[in-house]
Amino acid sequence: MINTKKAALVAAFAGLGALMLFFFLYADSYQPQLQQITINVQTIKVLSVDKINNRANLELDYVLYNPTSITSTISTIDYDLYANGQDVGQGHYSVEDIPMAGRPALFPESNMTVPDTSFQLVDSPNISDIYNSIVNGSSVQYEVKGQVTIESTLTLITKNFDVTLG
Repeated sequence: MINTKKAALVAAFAGLGALMLFFFLYADSYQPQLQQITINVQTIKVLSVDKINNRANLELDYVLYNPTSITSTISTIDYDLYANGQDVGQGHYSVEDIPMAGRPALFPESNMTVPDTSFQLVDSPNISDIYNSIVNGSSVQYEVKGQVTIESTLTLITKNFDVTLG
């Protein structure tokens, strides 16, 4: 005969394993829907110019659109910024240190604007012409390439993007 204590223990572990498998498969089922979320850049503007250190602080306004029925949020945006085809630097937006419940929510079938005010454009001999064009407000065509991390309650994805502005 089978010992009832052993049977209960085996049943408990089997139930726990089945529950873990269910959560894994359930969370994984949201990934194709999260891939449908799009990211664009609405504006890029100069916030301030430090003429002593030859730096300019830029703001990039991202617009995310969620066509799905899942409420989600973003935790990071890592990107490279190009102006007139020339690489002018890398940027990073992060709210990873904020609990998911405190982050801006991207509700189903809606837009969310995410401002990134941390980009530092540094003047160097390689980009001096473009730096002056940006600081003086001349017409510049921007391209932003990067990755955004999109999270829902049980899963997250990292999605590549490449958008142009101007």
